[in-house]
Amino acid sequence: MLADAAQGRNGDTMATVGLIGGLGPESTIDYYRRLLSGWALQRPESSPSMVIDSLDVQRGLRLVASDPAGLAEYLMGSVHRLAGAGVDFIALTANTAHVVFDQLAARSPVPMLSIVETCAAEAARRGMKRLGLLGTRFTMDGAFYPTVCGRAGITVVGPSDDERAWVHARYIGELLKGDFRDATRDGVIAIVERLQRAEAIDGLILGGTELPLLLQSDVIAGLPSLDTTQLHVDAIIARLISGG
Repeated sequence: MLADAAQGRNGDTMATVGLIGGLGPESTIDYYRRLLSGWALQRPESSPSMVIDSLDVQRGLRLVASDPAGLAEYLMGSVHRLAGAGVDFIALTANTAHVVFDQLAARSPVPMLSIVETCAAEAARRGMKRLGLLGTRFTMDGAFYPTVCGRAGITVVGPSDDERAWVHARYIGELLKGDFRDATRDGVIAIVERLQRAEAIDGLILGGTELPLLLQSDVIAGLPSLDTTQLHVDAIIARLISGG
């Protein structure tokens, strides 16, 4: 039924993706659902082949805060498990973990698909030039989004220090636990409105895979948003269909 697809790493007619999940659980479930739904639109006679290795989000948060090298080693364990399971490529189902993506990709025995590079490519395709960035503190403070987007001539602007602290507290205390509150949604929208006035942003990066679950819209405060989860899922499906 998929005879037109390239053969995967194990000689199958369908490639297999390895998902490093659990960071956090709600977004991993969202990835799984979106992958199934997106695949059904293109290949309704089959289902996508994937292996999920679910990690401990609390351990990941401790490591990203105090031991980035330890985080890389923790994630490399997942990379090796997934590679050992025969996947053709690997995707991290979290933005924050991309703080060590380059180290992982350099050491991985199979290719890795970056959520950041996928987002930057879509922003460039849509002609966006100045983007607001929301996510955990580690994502908003990190260099990985500005660096990757900068290669495409795109400037990335984060919230103020106080706003970052507010967003991070609610991300860790609510969103990662699957707790999506109207008050938090309203607060995030207010931050985006301020960024639009003060920084003249022309788009918004939802740089946390729980944020689409909170905001549930392609337009936030009148600005187009880049749903990094959906962009990553679309890229994963395209690679699965092409054979990895």
